[in-house]
Amino acid sequence: MRDFEKGNRKRGKAARRLFAGAAVLLLLLAGGCGTVAKVRYQLSGRGEAGWEEAAAEAGMEVGFEEYYYENLPEALREPYRELFVRMMRYEDAAEIYSELTTEEFWQVYYGLLADHPEIFWVGKSVQVKESGLTGHVVSYEFETTVPAEERDAMRTRLEAAADACLAGISQDASDYEKIRYVYEYLIHTTDYREEGEDTQNIQSVLLNHSSVCAGYSKAFQYLLHRMGLFCTYLTGTIRDGGDHGWNLVRIDGTYYYVDVTWGDPVFANQVEGQENTVMNYNYLCCTEEDLFKTHVPDGSVPLPACTADDYNYYKQNGMYYETFDYDTIYQRFMESVWNGEDSIVMKFGSREAYDAAVGEILEGGILDDAGQYLMEQNGVSTWNYRYQTDDTFYVFTLYWR
Repeated sequence: MRDFEKGNRKRGKAARRLFAGAAVLLLLLAGGCGTVAKVRYQLSGRGEAGWEEAAAEAGMEVGFEEYYYENLPEALREPYRELFVRMMRYEDAAEIYSELTTEEFWQVYYGLLADHPEIFWVGKSVQVKESGLTGHVVSYEFETTVPAEERDAMRTRLEAAADACLAGISQDASDYEKIRYVYEYLIHTTDYREEGEDTQNIQSVLLNHSSVCAGYSKAFQYLLHRMGLFCTYLTGTIRDGGDHGWNLVRIDGTYYYVDVTWGDPVFANQVEGQENTVMNYNYLCCTEEDLFKTHVPDGSVPLPACTADDYNYYKQNGMYYETFDYDTIYQRFMESVWNGEDSIVMKFGSREAYDAAVGEILEGGILDDAGQYLMEQNGVSTWNYRYQTDDTFYVFTLYWR
């Protein structure tokens, strides 16, 4: 009897397992072909390699470094590549086959967009559904700003605009010269305007020429990628301000920060009434010491050390003074007048040197002597000039005209 009862109990468990299996099958069939495909995918064990293969077959090979991808945990690289393939296929709403939580989805999603400025049709919102049973994301739906049927034509226009920009760069230009060229090009051709159209994406800069920080930074990244240079998009906040975006670049194995938006004269704290405003070079290939005076990274991705100032704009152009020497600064002012320059810019290596220089220029007679010399050169008895002091970056600028 015991053996019989035991046998019955065994058969009962087997029957329950069979029933459970049938229930799962019914759920799969009720879920439709997509659910069946998801199970087949998970059973295949192909994982990230399968999506890499799918990307290659569709001509989606990535020709640049994906900084956020490289810094993802190994387990999140599969959903990253899946989402990349789906977005490039214009699957604006779809099931997710990879396993990840909602929190992990956001990490992958924002990392993907930070790596790929060429994904220009995604809006500000995403709807995500997760399984109440597993807690994993099962599907997504993006807000889009460009209809699917118009994206290929816009991509062609964007590539043409990029080619027009890059055509102005010499074939012999160094990496620094290429970076500086794009920095200046975007500032010259773009107006900062918060009410612009689709300002979070590259078409706002390259086609509409009106954008905000996200558009500036992603367009800069997009253009550098097309030249084979490393560049990634970073986000954070401005001290005592709001959200902001900027870039990280690499030259000869060394990293530097670039903020094209704050290079625009609208952010350069120009002298009131100054007609010929000039761009701000404090944010071109700058160090973390300088950038972090005004910017705070959000910590979404690890950052390398940015301590070298070899490509500091002022050093590159003979405008940098590590210490203050009266005779050197006096001579520079006189040369500026003799050469008929419109302005003179000086950056100092320390607050002490900067304060000493500003004091001697404005109160110690250097500016008075140079101004007198300028009037003699032009045969006039009066002359208007303006100056600007930057106590954050230790830069003194004088506008002779």
